[in-house]
Amino acid sequence: MSKKKTEENGALKSVSYAKWGYIFIIPFFVVYIFFTLVPQFLTIYNSFFESYRIGLEQVGPNYVGLENYRTLFSADSDGIILVLKYTFNTMWLWILGAVPQFVIALLLAIFFTSYRLNIKGQGFFKTVIYMPNLIMAAAFSMLFFTLFSRVGPIQALLEEWGWIDASFDFFSKRVTVRGMIALMNFLMWFGNTTIVLMAGIMGIDQSLFESATIDGANSVQVFFRVTMPLLMPIFVYCLITAMIGGIQMFDVPQVLTNGKGVPNEMTRTLVMYLNGYLTNKNYGMAGAISVFIFVITGILSGFVYKRLSAPYKDKTRLHRRRKGDVI
Repeated sequence: MSKKKTEENGALKSVSYAKWGYIFIIPFFVVYIFFTLVPQFLTIYNSFFESYRIGLEQVGPNYVGLENYRTLFSADSDGIILVLKYTFNTMWLWILGAVPQFVIALLLAIFFTSYRLNIKGQGFFKTVIYMPNLIMAAAFSMLFFTLFSRVGPIQALLEEWGWIDASFDFFSKRVTVRGMIALMNFLMWFGNTTIVLMAGIMGIDQSLFESATIDGANSVQVFFRVTMPLLMPIFVYCLITAMIGGIQMFDVPQVLTNGKGVPNEMTRTLVMYLNGYLTNKNYGMAGAISVFIFVITGILSGFVYKRLSAPYKDKTRLHRRRKGDVI
């Protein structure tokens, strides 16, 4: 940004205010470097060292190269590579909650932004669907633990109706525990996703919807041919951020299963696995797991972004090329 200023001799001098933009963003970069970038490099650095505690005795730090990574991908006595097992658990828990989250969020966003329906009291509904996002995940988990425990009201009610017997335990079944975790993640985040998608749809020119309707397109065709292509950048953003949060899932399964990942560690996530080494002060292995999570997050985020954004970018390039040809 620049502004022209008249000097005494009548000449015009350009005054630049661009420096103020750089000055205003300096605090962000300072905080980012000291509290995010430096810890990331230290984590990678510590992953090449042996550093743990046995009782009161501290072992290391001793440089061991890639030994921590070899240990990380080594099979246990049962022939299971634990880090891969917990990666599979994490992805399953995220997918089970993310699929209904995005389906319901898209439907609600379309309903609330539809000029045909013209739903009244949108502010009230937005507040209601966003409220679960304000509840702490630990509190949500404690609530579900109380409801579905052996002495909880859900157990007593289902026994009274004759649907289950007294021997049934929600926390001994993989399906029920994973279902509870997925349900909690869905309830906590679908409201936030809905509001973001609503903002994206409201940013689309309404004349495009009117033109599609005049041309005879039905609601389904308008959604897939107009809404989704123009909403794709916002949708990709929501999907990637949700996936990053899902890979880092910790508080809900940690509190719900008391850190045990019951049953048979089928609900133990990568960050729960990482937390176990941090509790034992094994910073070398904890660093190796952190690097693994970072790499997995980067690969999956890049893959999702490239796959979902490619059609949008191709259409944008084609539109620009045609526009240039016309000009």
